[in-house]
Amino acid sequence: MGRRRRWRDGWGRLVVGADGAEPLATVPLEIAVSYRARTKGLLGRDAVEGALLLSPASGVHTFGMRIPIDVAYLDRRLTVVAVRTMPPGRLGLPRLRARHVLEAEAGAMAGWGLRAGVRVSVETA
Repeated sequence: MGRRRRWRDGWGRLVVGADGAEPLATVPLEIAVSYRARTKGLLGRDAVEGALLLSPASGVHTFGMRIPIDVAYLDRRLTVVAVRTMPPGRLGLPRLRARHVLEAEAGAMAGWGLRAGVRVSVETA
């Protein structure tokens, strides 16, 4: 259980519904684990290709963002704790059980079937 994830800044794939027989969706994933990459996040972007994973993280803000985003809070097993849509200029409350945060364009996560209780996995090259 004490296994730590060893991701690096870069790209991979997010598999939604990883514990089911057939995944609900597979989407491009940008991974941000360094302080610099997590701090930059989606700032200054007009669009998001797939999703952005911030790790470690338990909360986010949208100050300086140009677009509304979906935010999914993940626990240590990569199970979704909560999903929220945040307009620009907001401060999201941290989630106590959250260890990672996914960000995507507003509305995208519903289309992927991403909701509380769904498990995801991260595939890297």
